[in-house]
Amino acid sequence: MTRAALLVLADGRFPAGGHAHSGGAEAAVKAGRITGAASLEDFCRGRLHTAGLVAASLAAAAAAGGDPVELDAAADARTPSPALRLAARKLGRQLMRAARATWPSAELEELAGRFPKGAHQPVVLGVAARAAGLGAVEAAYCAAYESVSGPASATVRLLSLDPFDATAVLARLAPEMDRVVDRAVEAGRGVAGGVDALPAASGPLLEIGAEVHAAWAVRLFAS
Repeated sequence: MTRAALLVLADGRFPAGGHAHSGGAEAAVKAGRITGAASLEDFCRGRLHTAGLVAASLAAAAAAGGDPVELDAAADARTPSPALRLAARKLGRQLMRAARATWPSAELEELAGRFPKGAHQPVVLGVAARAAGLGAVEAAYCAAYESVSGPASATVRLLSLDPFDATAVLARLAPEMDRVVDRAVEAGRGVAGGVDALPAASGPLLEIGAEVHAAWAVRLFAS
C-alpha cells in the first residue's frame, strides 16, 4: 500500500467532477444559512456528522471489500432526495472515469459494467481506493474530507469569502473528521453482517435544499 495515492485521490484537481458541486452550500447561501466563516463552520460540521459520516462509512465498507451492489442499494436508501441521488450517481460516473484511467482494475471494470449510469459516489470512491492500494481508513478520510471541503470551496466563490477563512474552518474541523472516520471504519467492518450496520444519519435541510436547488432556472453549481 502506498498512502501517497491518497494525496492523488483526495486532490481537488483530480478530475472527479466535484468542483461542479457545492454540497448543498449554494442553497444554504441563498436561504441565508451561510453568511460567513462562522455559519460555514456550522454548516460543514452538520454535514460532516450526517452526510459525511454516511459517505465515509460506505467508502470504508467498499474499500474493505464489501459488495458494491449491496452498498449502492444502501446508499440509495440513505438518500431520500431524488436530486441528491442523481447528483451522487453523476459524481460516481465521473469518478469512475478518472479512477479507471488512473488505477485500472477488474473491480472497477465490473462496477462500471454493473452501473453504466453511475453508482453512488462513495461506493465508487471505496472501490477506487482499493484499486489504488488504499484501505478503509484512507477511503473514509477521503470521503469525510470531501464532505466539508466541497462546501468550503464553493462558499469562497458564492460569497467571495476569504480563502484563508475557509481553510481555517477545515482545519478547525480536523479533530472531528478523525472521530467521524473512526466511526465510519468501525461501521464498515460490520457490513459483513449486513448493510444495516451502516449509519443512516440524515440532514433534512440538505435534502430539502437539494430539491429546491434542482428547480432553480439559474445556478452556479450542479448541486
